[in-house]
Amino acid sequence: MDLAKPRIDIGLFTTNLEPMLDFWQNEVGLPFDHLLPLGGGMQQHRHELLGSVLKINHARNALPAVAPSGYRELLIARDGLLGPKRLTDPDGNRVTLVPPGAHGIERIGIRLAVRNAAAHRRFFAGALGLPDVPERGGDSFFCGDSVILFDEAPDAHDGASLEGKGFRYITIQIRNVDAEHAAILARGGTEGRAPQTLGKVARISFLRDPDGNWIEMSQRASLVGALE
Repeated sequence: MDLAKPRIDIGLFTTNLEPMLDFWQNEVGLPFDHLLPLGGGMQQHRHELLGSVLKINHARNALPAVAPSGYRELLIARDGLLGPKRLTDPDGNRVTLVPPGAHGIERIGIRLAVRNAAAHRRFFAGALGLPDVPERGGDSFFCGDSVILFDEAPDAHDGASLEGKGFRYITIQIRNVDAEHAAILARGGTEGRAPQTLGKVARISFLRDPDGNWIEMSQRASLVGALE
């Protein structure tokens, strides 16, 4: 993929705003960047995350009671650690601070629970064209300098909902959504939503991994210039 930013962003949903902001800003130490209204009673509180963005999507109304997505743990590299430091946010999302280099992570990683590891290897390597982390034996892949890790898990679900409490999607910033979206579908990827333009901010689409987890492809004007 022709990346416009060499790392992924992370999106989660919550109705529990103030405790979540306190945890992510004060306990994890992420700087607040800006607020992005999404409409429909939803606001996105964007936080700087080592060059990535943590998108805390706050829903004014109740979120659907759905099964968790496959995105189960956010790993963040933190200098000065001798081993992992495990945290849990107020909604139960797992966050682990790790020494730089752990699992190949120099900035951030996201861990997936999957039903079939072989299917996900084919998806990340074949459909998305991502390189694997050599020392990990085929169970993790680089997207820029971010790491996507996965493990087979008996409680992994099929057909995750995009909206629901917890980590729900990752965002890959690219230079041409239409071209990349079509190329990934041609290589066997599954469409979540066709490309659409969000005002003058971005042109986006969604793909889904073999378990139906959501991956946003974003052509953001602030990174690539005009959307036309």
